[in-house]
Parts: sequence; C-alpha cells; structure tokens
Amino acid sequence: MRVTKKLLLGSVVVTAALALAACAPSGDPDNGSTEPGGLSEVTVGIVTSESGPLAGYGKQYLDAFKAGLDYATDGTGEIDGTTINVEYRDDAGDPDKAVTAVKELIGAGVNIIAGTASSGVALAVAEQAEQNKVLYISGPAAADAITGINDYTFRSGRQSAQDVAAAGTFLDDIEGKTVTVFAQDNAFGQGNVAAVDGILGGQGATVNSVLVAEDATEFTPFAQQVLAGAPDLVFVAWAGATSGAMWQAMSQQGVLDEIPVVTGLGDAATFGAYGEASEKINFLNHYFPEAPDNDVNTAMVEAIEEAGGTPDLFSPDGFNAAIMIVHAIQEGQGDVDAMVSALEGFEFEGPKGTMTVRAGDHALIQEMYQVKLVADGGTFVPELVDTVAADDVAPAEAE
Repeated sequence: MRVTKKLLLGSVVVTAALALAACAPSGDPDNGSTEPGGLSEVTVGIVTSESGPLAGYGKQYLDAFKAGLDYATDGTGEIDGTTINVEYRDDAGDPDKAVTAVKELIGAGVNIIAGTASSGVALAVAEQAEQNKVLYISGPAAADAITGINDYTFRSGRQSAQDVAAAGTFLDDIEGKTVTVFAQDNAFGQGNVAAVDGILGGQGATVNSVLVAEDATEFTPFAQQVLAGAPDLVFVAWAGATSGAMWQAMSQQGVLDEIPVVTGLGDAATFGAYGEASEKINFLNHYFPEAPDNDVNTAMVEAIEEAGGTPDLFSPDGFNAAIMIVHAIQEGQGDVDAMVSALEGFEFEGPKGTMTVRAGDHALIQEMYQVKLVADGGTFVPELVDTVAADDVAPAEAE
C-alpha cells in the first residue's frame, strides 16, 4: 500500500481558496434578489453539540467554521454581494432535540444545514434533509451509514472506514496477514470488528477478535489471549474509564513489544491517557495541527488561536464545511438541486490538503495520518510519522 507525504504549493492553495468563499443560504431563492438570479442574503443553520457529552467536539467544529467563513469571504461575511447569516442551534448530542431545531430552521426558510458531532444525530438530520429537500453537510460524525444515505446529505469530515483503512497501512501488505480486533463486547466493539473484517478482510486479511465484557476490570487474561494468537496486527477500539487499565495490561504483558498495535488518536485531551504504553502504540489519525503542511492549515490554525480557541481533531470539519457551503451558494444561488450538483465532484484545498467530494455517494476523499506520541516534559505530544494518500484510504463506494 502506497504511503506518501504531500506538500502543497502555497500559490495553488491561495488561488483555490480565494476562488471559493463561504457559507450558506435559506429561504426562497427569489427573496432579497439584487439582480436576476442573485441573492442579497442567505442563512445557514448550524446544528451541533454546544452542551452535552460531545460539547468539546462541537466547539472545535464551531471555532473552525467561523474561521473558515472569515477566510473564505476574505473577512467580509459575504460572497458576490450576498450577505451570509448564520443561525446556531445546540443539539446537546440528542437526536430528538436536533430534529426539533432543524424543523424550526427549515420552517423559517433555511435550506442549508450543517454540523453535528454525533452520528446518531447526523443520521436523524439526514432523514429530515431528504424529507424536506434541503442541503445537509454533516461533520464530524463518523458513521459510515451517513455516506450515500440520500441525495441531499454530504460530509465535511472523515468516516470510520477511512480510520480502519489507515490502520491497515501499518502493514506493508495486508493480504495473508492476521488482524485481531481488541475491543469491548458491545455495539461499538462489534461494529469495529465488522468494519475491520469488511475493509481489511476485503483486502485479504484474516480477521478475528478478542472481545471483553464492558464490566471487566482485569485485562491481563485478555492481553495474554491476544499475545497467544500471534497476529500480525492488533486493532484496538476502546472507550471509557477502563482505557488506562486496559493499556497498562497490554503493555505489561508484552503485547506492545511483540506485535504492532494500532488505535485511533483522538483530540488533545486524550494524549495523556495511554500511560506507559504511549510511545509503543501506532496511531492512525484524522488531524492534529502540526500534521499538514500547507497555507490553508496555517491560516486556520492562526485564525482559531487569534480568536482564543485551540485547533484540534475536528477543526478541519468546520473549516471544510464553510468552503463547501459557499461553493454551493456561488454555483446554486439557493436552489437546492443546483447546490447538490455543485458539490458532487467538488475538489478543493482544505486544511488537510486536497479534498474531493465523491460524486456517487458524497464521501469526502482525504489523506489520513500515521502518528506516534513522544514525551515532552511531563506530557506527550503527537509527531507525524507519515501521510497516507487519500486514494489509499478511500472507502468503498456506497450502493
């Protein structure tokens, strides 16, 4: 599998970015027209977690969305004479609350919705988008089911299949190798087993699993079970308060010394969660601020920091959404079908480099990262190992 590091030319990035500009429409496209086919103003509805368990992810998205809107409109808040208004709604990670907010926005004439950190929320909002024929750009929700769910739904971030495919790049050749999924025995863990089996198994790997009861507190026997199986790669999918004890057992039993172990690197708040295992784990990663080397990422990071925020895992999702929405407005002038057509096949420069909206199912094709954690004083910081080419982690096209 090819792994490459891409360097973007600043002039190309700047030209592409200035050709875009940002944000979103609502209401009757004839309302507020300043010229034939023109709009004096549009409104976009941003629905995401400002409170609740995913509030941190929501803040990352919102800070970057605002930076992206400013960047793409050159600080004017308008594009081609059209003023962009934004209505923000808190879904608190609750699908019912999100649906209520979306219905209110649509009732007020908004026909572009974006946001959502929760996959459950995103799926519910996607259903509303189809029923009401409005444009919806999801992000950072990662569920694969969002891709291709209907003609009106897009995404501004990565999806789980890209995470799993990135894990496979830690092996030179997947075919004929054995991959063990180490996870909790719940829907999340079982879903990861299915994803690894479908993606890496589809590339020729033999996939098995070691599933641990959610209430387990002693992980030594399970670590020994992984070690006894002698797989070529271990994919860990774990969440919750037992993470530290699990990683300690994996380290103490020698799993991390004997077998390549891969897991996803989350946001900065998680960097200290791996204890003595930190420098032995191979991490796949969606984004951290130092990973990409391009002018768009530099502009985003500077803008977020100047506004008092901190760029993090889901910052690109908000920034990308602003770019995608403004492109839809420029090309579609508030007509939903025209905006959908404008986004299908759209290629642009985002903080992670070249992004492509796949026309067939609206997957967002993008690079991923191989990362390690390194000690830095009393903490750990991410360090880029390699950049995985976008085509190498592109998910199978949804039917």
